[in-house]
Amino acid sequence: MQALYESSIKSLPLISKGKVRDIYAIGNDQLLMITTDRLSAFDVVMGEPIPGKGIVLNQMANFWFDKLSHVIPNHLTGIDPATVVAANEVPQVTGRAIVTKRLKPIMVEAVVRGYLSGSGWKDYQATGSVCGIQLPAGLQNAQKLPEPIFTPAAKAEVGEHDENISYADVESRIGKDLAAKIRDVSIRLYQEASIYAASKGIIIADTKFEFGLDEAGNLVLMDEVLTADSSRFWPASSYQVGSNPPSFDKQFVRDWLELAQVNGKPWNKSAPAPQLPQDVIEKTAAKYREALETLTA
Repeated sequence: MQALYESSIKSLPLISKGKVRDIYAIGNDQLLMITTDRLSAFDVVMGEPIPGKGIVLNQMANFWFDKLSHVIPNHLTGIDPATVVAANEVPQVTGRAIVTKRLKPIMVEAVVRGYLSGSGWKDYQATGSVCGIQLPAGLQNAQKLPEPIFTPAAKAEVGEHDENISYADVESRIGKDLAAKIRDVSIRLYQEASIYAASKGIIIADTKFEFGLDEAGNLVLMDEVLTADSSRFWPASSYQVGSNPPSFDKQFVRDWLELAQVNGKPWNKSAPAPQLPQDVIEKTAAKYREALETLTA
């Protein structure tokens, strides 16, 4: 499959290039969002693409946007991306792009955790809490929490690390009413998605949502939702408390990077990233495809 590391749309003005998505303006009220095959880990963009990853992520996000549309409005317009670019640019958007409403982004990542893992597990080991939320003593790695918790993060610029923040910090940034609305809808989205995913043999350990406001001030779900990039998916068949199961996401790359060396020293998790071996690229692409096929079968 032909990989797309970076888009080159000339018929529309470029607004931004994120870790994974390239965004172009369509007039004043719409955006073209292209999901490339770039991959970021530890908030660093890898130098090699994962072929087909962008198409898989786009299909997965659209699946969830549709399934969860009764919970909260989303940014999709239903406009065919091929109709907003030049004819010779259509291959760049086919299967991997959407036309969205242009919203005012809320600069908080709404992270929901149902299981203790990743940075949450490290936080718990050090403090007995996650993002200031005190948890019961004696929990183990990968253990299911008594109930899902909202653990927000402040969005960082490309190449910088997102920063976990407290709920009080969110309230101070965006106001108490909006903070409560985002927390409540995020937990509901997670709970409904988790029930569905469980029916397909997948555990959603954690995920993150992003929101914006439309011209009327309504809260709208945006960016991506419940993809293998924004979530930690575990196969239920191999889940056991005490260790992380092999996940359906970029954890495969993260695990390789934890052991990678640059100039004879462990990689310091800052750019530039070590070069990914071909087998890591291929196995990561296969994991993304497997997640989509399992969820949407």
